[in-house]
Amino acid sequence: MTTAETEIPTQVSAPTEEVERAHGVTLSDTAAAKAKALLERDGSSEMVLRIAVQPGGCSGLRYELFFDDRSLDGDALVTFDGIGLAVDRMSKPYLDGAVIDFVDTIEKQGFTIDNPNAQNSCACGDSFH
Repeated sequence: MTTAETEIPTQVSAPTEEVERAHGVTLSDTAAAKAKALLERDGSSEMVLRIAVQPGGCSGLRYELFFDDRSLDGDALVTFDGIGLAVDRMSKPYLDGAVIDFVDTIEKQGFTIDNPNAQNSCACGDSFH
């Protein structure tokens, strides 16, 4: 019996596991395009889109979504199609898995937040617990 030699490839392939993101919030392509257009019109290239949760609203917490030129200690930043999306350290656990989208219909226009962590919400749509 003879043993055939096995050729060992010299090229190393990239790891198959996904690189861990800084935060678990996703910005849809539509929302990224709208944010990019707004920044090009009114903002500066150093600004990022920031999502945060703050105490308040009828259900206990409310969302804040705004352009920001600050970098806060503990920020988690992920870039979507050229737009940075920042989440502060305190908001991160409340927003993990949330998806930010932009809708433009006859009935509604604006950014929407679909958050699987929200246990309930109120009629205004901006508050959750």
